[in-house]
Amino acid sequence: MYLKTLTLRGFKSFASATTLRFEPGITCVVGPNGSGKSNIVDAFSWVMGEQGVKTLRGGKMEDVVFAGTSSRPPLGRAEVTLTIDNSDGALPIDYTEVTISRLLFRSGQSEYAINGNHCRLLDVAELLSDSGLGREMHVIVGQGQLDEVLHAGPEARRALIEEAAGVLKHRRRKEKALRKLEAMQVNLTRLVDLTGELRRRLGPLGRQAALARRAAAIQSDLRDARLRLLADDYVSAGADLRRGQTDEAAALARRSELERVLADARLRESVLDADEQEHAPRLAQAQEAWFSLSSLGERLRGVSSVAQERHSHLVAGPEPTGPGRDPDELDREAAELREQEAVLGERLEAARAQLAGAVRQREKAEADLAAAEQRLAAQARAAAVRAERLARLRGQVGAARSRLAAAQEEAGRLAQALEEAQPARLRSSRRANTVISFSACLSPFARAASMPRR
Repeated sequence: MYLKTLTLRGFKSFASATTLRFEPGITCVVGPNGSGKSNIVDAFSWVMGEQGVKTLRGGKMEDVVFAGTSSRPPLGRAEVTLTIDNSDGALPIDYTEVTISRLLFRSGQSEYAINGNHCRLLDVAELLSDSGLGREMHVIVGQGQLDEVLHAGPEARRALIEEAAGVLKHRRRKEKALRKLEAMQVNLTRLVDLTGELRRRLGPLGRQAALARRAAAIQSDLRDARLRLLADDYVSAGADLRRGQTDEAAALARRSELERVLADARLRESVLDADEQEHAPRLAQAQEAWFSLSSLGERLRGVSSVAQERHSHLVAGPEPTGPGRDPDELDREAAELREQEAVLGERLEAARAQLAGAVRQREKAEADLAAAEQRLAAQARAAAVRAERLARLRGQVGAARSRLAAAQEEAGRLAQALEEAQPARLRSSRRANTVISFSACLSPFARAASMPRR
């Protein structure tokens, strides 16, 4: 294993990318003062994970980034890449060539990578610890450090010897394992406490889960019962509505029939009125004839009385002759008057018969009209009652639909509440199962924790 290449970009005085190739046999780097020899050594330390700012000869970690010159602006990051030949397998990784990179931004953010894969500083230290390299392996001895080694005390020399022998790595691993063991002991104690607490809460949680399941079942049955009742109400209201609509249609048909009958009665009334107006002159003529016959009857009665007086005088004896009318003429006049009376009587009887027929037709038409109006009023009242019933049924149907919608909404809320309660029950079941499994798994650890550690 040997260092193959070292690439610097933006690290201290190396602004441009600079690659140094270390072939087998190279033992030193020479150059004038200020040419960057110490910066190369600092780059080796930095890429292997050095965190001490004083070791890198700076005031803060961002000082390793190229700060710029009069001719070049400062850079925003520093990057160093170290390539190691691992043909002999000295590094615990299945690569013949291992590349370790470290990147630092001026903001302070730092990144590590092994063969281009991001990693942690601990991963880099673990990789280099078995090979004798690393930030605390003293493979890089600076000025004054040799004198410190010579004048070091027994503890410091022991630390140096253990580090060189590789014992320090195992000691650190032991300390790390002990810290993990202590943390595990703390976690075990917490788990035992948590197990006891969960066991105490397991009984109430089980009862609550049983109550929740029972409540969910009751809510489901209640929701189903409400939906069935609302469905029955909806079906019955729909049937009543259909019957009401059928009755309304029948009432409308009867109303149309009565309106037609009323129209016929009004037409007949108008015809009778026209006949009455048409027969009015004849009635007037009949009345005039009646008055004429009445006056003629008076005249006949007067003539008859005169004739009787004369007849009685003739029978009693002759009277002195004087001026007067001829009896034959009077007889002829009486015969003419009787003929006129007979004609006028016939005309009067005919007019009376026509008048009686017209009166009977008018009375029949008026009776038919009154009956039709009564039937129409009854049908109108029945239609109003049916309309009111239909409106009431429609209101009942609307109320049933509203109740059905409210029930569906309540069912949705109950289903949502059940869905929201389901994870809680599942969590309770899982927590109970977890408590049981933790109790079974932690029993050996609890017994081991109660024993004194060797």
